[in-house]
Amino acid sequence: MQVTVETVSELSRKMTVRVPGEKIREQIASRLKSLARDVRVDGFRPGKAPRKLVEQRFGGQVREEVVGDAISSSLQEAFQQEKLRPAGMPRITPTSLGEESDLEYVADFEVYPEVKLNPLEQLQIHRPASEIAESDLQAMVERLREQRRTWRVVERPAARGDQVNLRFEGTMGGESFTGGMVENFSVTLGAGQLIAGFEDQLTGNATGATLNFSLPFPEDYFNEELRGKTGDFSVEMIDVRESVLPDVDADFARSFGVENGDVATFLADVRENMEREMQRAIQSQLKNATLDALYAANPLTLPDSVVDEEVEHLLTPHREDAKRHNRPLGDESVLRTYLRDAASRRVALGMLLGEIIREGGLDADKTRVREVVESIAQSYEKPEEVVRWYYSQPERLRDVEHRVLEDEAVEWVLQKAQVTDEPVPFARLMQPAQAGANADAEHVHDEHCGHEH
Repeated sequence: MQVTVETVSELSRKMTVRVPGEKIREQIASRLKSLARDVRVDGFRPGKAPRKLVEQRFGGQVREEVVGDAISSSLQEAFQQEKLRPAGMPRITPTSLGEESDLEYVADFEVYPEVKLNPLEQLQIHRPASEIAESDLQAMVERLREQRRTWRVVERPAARGDQVNLRFEGTMGGESFTGGMVENFSVTLGAGQLIAGFEDQLTGNATGATLNFSLPFPEDYFNEELRGKTGDFSVEMIDVRESVLPDVDADFARSFGVENGDVATFLADVRENMEREMQRAIQSQLKNATLDALYAANPLTLPDSVVDEEVEHLLTPHREDAKRHNRPLGDESVLRTYLRDAASRRVALGMLLGEIIREGGLDADKTRVREVVESIAQSYEKPEEVVRWYYSQPERLRDVEHRVLEDEAVEWVLQKAQVTDEPVPFARLMQPAQAGANADAEHVHDEHCGHEH
């Protein structure tokens, strides 16, 4: 086998592979001979059909199979011989199929870049530092009270925060777009559940009020038929209800699992849960800050094929969400462009973490893997069965092992980097938007460098 490799660009390669034609012809002859012993041909007993007839009938198919197998095996051998790490599937172009001469083909592909980490000691990482103030505890208790709120009918005009029970119909050009009258529809004023202006029309009106008004639908409304158009609404207010929050007493404490109803115990439990969530948030944001610093300090030229594959991966939940809500996905080209930066970041971080894992000689700690599996299992009705399911087949543990390995890589970086504490108020630390701002950085190792470890 002869192999020549041409460097087309930094990551693009053109490899020409030549396989001796004699080898191809020998394999074809061998397969036809074996086939002639077993094949059934009309007019002949099994294995008695003339070889020429077998070759005429099956020769093309056998040649195609032999050439395909030869390309596949020689391609892998060529990669190993030339010490190449292809990124994505090569594009194969046969230039000679070995009928009278050698088999020759050209493989166009990209390779992974060589990853050389800049000194980790130069990384500057800010670790959030926070504590739970009494005001944070009280704010949490208020949220828990809101979870246990009840609603009481009142005989007064509706105000912000009230719940209004309605029957209504929406029409456009005399045609109903709500499928007739909608009965017993509840809306909390100020929650922004309905299109802009709808809740304003209800505010200040009492039980029994009948309202007629028109409102425009947003240009980005999920129902394409209503986007940017004006709907006419007929509304009857069935009742108005105000929120009633429970007192923080023994019954309230018992409703959250404090059997003896002791309020002090309840507050201590709440604070303990807040502490756990705070530590999770700190670890999550510290991890994201570490990945941010690692990504910024180590720019890489990335294979387009791998980034394209990651874009497809990121598109999947958008497609599933659109299908679940029975609405169009929209212009995929626009969404692909939007997702490309996130995809590039994930691919680059996967490669960087892979290099860190190799350099640090890291391996997924079995004890930590077990702890993660048991933590996942706790959210199920029968956790012990979930644990058994994970451990019944090694491939099921792979995702958990990758997560643990990624965390170990981040910890290894933190041991070398310059880490300084940055005070952050508890409320800001726990904001969902903040916690999820770099969600694309989570679990990047499994897809892009796990196979190289």
